[in-house]
Amino acid sequence: MTDNNIKSDYIGHRQRLRERFLLSGGRDMPDYELLELLLTTAIPRRDVKPIAKKLIRKFGSFARVINAPKEELFEVDGIKDSAYTIFRIIVAAIERTSWQNLCESELPILLTTDALLDYCRATMAFSDVEELHIIYLNSKLQVIKQELMQKGTVNMVSIHPREVIKAALSNKASAIILAHNHPSGNVTPSSADVQITMQIKEACTTIGIRLIDHIIISESDAYSFSGSGLLGQIIQRGE
Repeated sequence: MTDNNIKSDYIGHRQRLRERFLLSGGRDMPDYELLELLLTTAIPRRDVKPIAKKLIRKFGSFARVINAPKEELFEVDGIKDSAYTIFRIIVAAIERTSWQNLCESELPILLTTDALLDYCRATMAFSDVEELHIIYLNSKLQVIKQELMQKGTVNMVSIHPREVIKAALSNKASAIILAHNHPSGNVTPSSADVQITMQIKEACTTIGIRLIDHIIISESDAYSFSGSGLLGQIIQRGE
């Protein structure tokens, strides 16, 4: 087969992929095909199906591919800065959309738990180190701001309660939600997680700020201190 025929084949394949995507919004496309379609914008003159399949084999899913570290992506032949940039744009778009959905709701945060978990997962679930975020709420328990307070190691992030209080006061928050990730995938709170939650709860209580929840997130799971009843136990011990 001549070079012209090869070029014609993959150009025609790209067009068919685009048409299928536009018909269904990508819902009927396997991960590698959706990734392949994305790669056509980054790698314009090459058959990208083999690259897409290698990426899925290496990382396991579309979500893991676009969230993968740059140095690991670059181990796959054909992946360069152009592809990595597009992946990061997609990640940023997902994060921004989930945040705007959360902020634009007029309902109290307690009635938008799905949107809250979507945002937490988009923001930190794929990080390879622990991150602690604070979500600030107004007196109606509506979201006003979020902040990355600290990054840690692969299995630990620590913060002093006074840092949380200072941040809450400076942002004029009436209530807060803590959220952090467990890169291991196991969202069961550690004894350190329970201890720091208790300390922060007690510190918040002294100045009239409510700790609404502490969420632990992973790629596929989530743990809520409030939903599990553990936050209530902490409140009782702190009273």
